[in-house]
Amino acid sequence: MKAKEFIERYYTERKGTSSLKWDVLKETFGADDLIPMWIADTEFKAPECVIESLTERIQHGVYGYSYVPESFYEAVMDWEYTHHGYKLQKEWIRITPGVVAALYWSVNLLTQPGDAILALTPVYYPFLDSIKDSGRRLVACDMAYEKGVFSFDAAAFEKAIVDNDVKMYILCSPHNPVGHVWTYEELQTMLKICKKHNVFVVSDEIHQDLTFDNHKHIPTATIDNSAYADNLITCFAASKTFNLASCFVSTIIIENEELRKKWDAFVKVFHNVDANIFGLTAVEAALCGGMDWYEGIKDVIHENYLAVREGLKDFDKVYLTSLEGTYLLFIDLREYVALEDIHSFVQDKCKLAVDYGEWFGDSWQGFIRLNLATHPDIVNQAVSNLARELKAISAK
Repeated sequence: MKAKEFIERYYTERKGTSSLKWDVLKETFGADDLIPMWIADTEFKAPECVIESLTERIQHGVYGYSYVPESFYEAVMDWEYTHHGYKLQKEWIRITPGVVAALYWSVNLLTQPGDAILALTPVYYPFLDSIKDSGRRLVACDMAYEKGVFSFDAAAFEKAIVDNDVKMYILCSPHNPVGHVWTYEELQTMLKICKKHNVFVVSDEIHQDLTFDNHKHIPTATIDNSAYADNLITCFAASKTFNLASCFVSTIIIENEELRKKWDAFVKVFHNVDANIFGLTAVEAALCGGMDWYEGIKDVIHENYLAVREGLKDFDKVYLTSLEGTYLLFIDLREYVALEDIHSFVQDKCKLAVDYGEWFGDSWQGFIRLNLATHPDIVNQAVSNLARELKAISAK
């Protein structure tokens, strides 16, 4: 499905629907007249197959205790193998109420208070929160950066591990917010270093389905024929792919049997959560019948990305990351806007609600993250506002 048809069929108004993205702007940013380009969800209805399956479940009228049906496991395994070449076994699969929950659980299961945990920054800020909130020591290793291009610095990565006696590395693949899809060689290098220093890896692959051009997501667990899988937990979900965040169903993959036993014992004592039948129903339906929708949302995202690049092309010192994966664009405004003025520039002048660079790590103030998974009119208005105010600065 192409972008135009997708937008006509699925775009919907979200104001006044208890939307975190739209209805708490005043509480979050101090103003309610902003264009919401921040939190990572969309303005598009779920695929028809999801709505129909949920409607059937609701009309049944009984909402008692449930379990994860065999058909759910089959849908997950089929999707992962078809789209990413990763052949799962049912016994490896665990369900959590979200990838962020899985990060917190992993941190508390596999490390001790005071242990050092590494994150490659800038990175999705719940990574940082899961470490600090759990009484662990955050080791932030900044990615190499030059004019919109982020890259992996293996020497700095290993030095951070050795110098801080790091026990765990939380990997973001594809990487949010910089939109980088890790290559096989990059992942292989990371995993070799982690194995060398006995560092456990938790890999958040929630954006695995959203890659563009010739970039292909490689499941971390498949590197070197799963040679590192005994020291790895993989997390993914349909929530970004199909806009199902509030269904609270994520898939956790643990290949190592002893580690699965530890996980199960930990969850049983501290986080015993029954299956959410509505979330399971929605995810299974999307994985089995949502391909046209999935292709349509990707077309929208890519066109919106091209529109942002076109709209800001006259500002040669505004540096945009390349959209290899995710639907998030990280923009460097530091050559135009003083760090202390970035919030007032973005909110008061451009009238935008964004995720700010410093949320993703202390070194990244002056960057903003834009959400491209929305109506092109919203993206175009946001870019127009940015361009207008950047032009005003350039004219001074």
